[in-house]
Amino acid sequence: MKIEVENLGKKYAKEWIFRKLDMHFDSQFSYAITGPNGSGKSTLLQILTGVFLPTEGKISYSNNDKNIPEEDFYKHLDIVTPYLELIEEFTLDEFLRFHFKFKQLAEGVTIDSFLEHVYLEKDRDKHLQNFSSGMKQRLKLGLAFYSQSPICFLDEPTSNLDEQGTAWYLTHVKKALEKKLVIISSNQKYEYDFCDQAVNIPDFK
Repeated sequence: MKIEVENLGKKYAKEWIFRKLDMHFDSQFSYAITGPNGSGKSTLLQILTGVFLPTEGKISYSNNDKNIPEEDFYKHLDIVTPYLELIEEFTLDEFLRFHFKFKQLAEGVTIDSFLEHVYLEKDRDKHLQNFSSGMKQRLKLGLAFYSQSPICFLDEPTSNLDEQGTAWYLTHVKKALEKKLVIISSNQKYEYDFCDQAVNIPDFK
């Protein structure tokens, strides 16, 4: 899986958030998007996923050298962000059965084993609105780590996680690196210091 970015730029009003960004994101490597708060990390992540359009430049997607149309790229990715909402009226069991009508679990993973991976096997009948913020974050991350989607986008992945949850994240994200193209937006070095390459947004102002 590959994402190719050419002369990419994004402007709000009269201010360029970043400009003249050329980059290849290849599934052989992992990547961090870095910079201080408000620098445009999340904006770039959302442009890469197709949520936002760039002001200039272009993005192309391919899998095994076969082009993926922009409108179909969402089928190949999972994304975890602080602003991603869950359907809180569902129980965990209802939510998972609904979610996996659209996404496939990784090979060899069942709903039961997934629940063990995210330490929620005792909570399957609980409504998501009664989950703690840490439980919700672990669930969102688990959905990305244990799907068949070849690309995983993570924005501030340890938001709402305590020390134990952060240790859980580090264990499972490193397993995901073996199977997925992982791109992490963060200003916390421990969230991404295992990545092969970094894109520092202030370098493209």
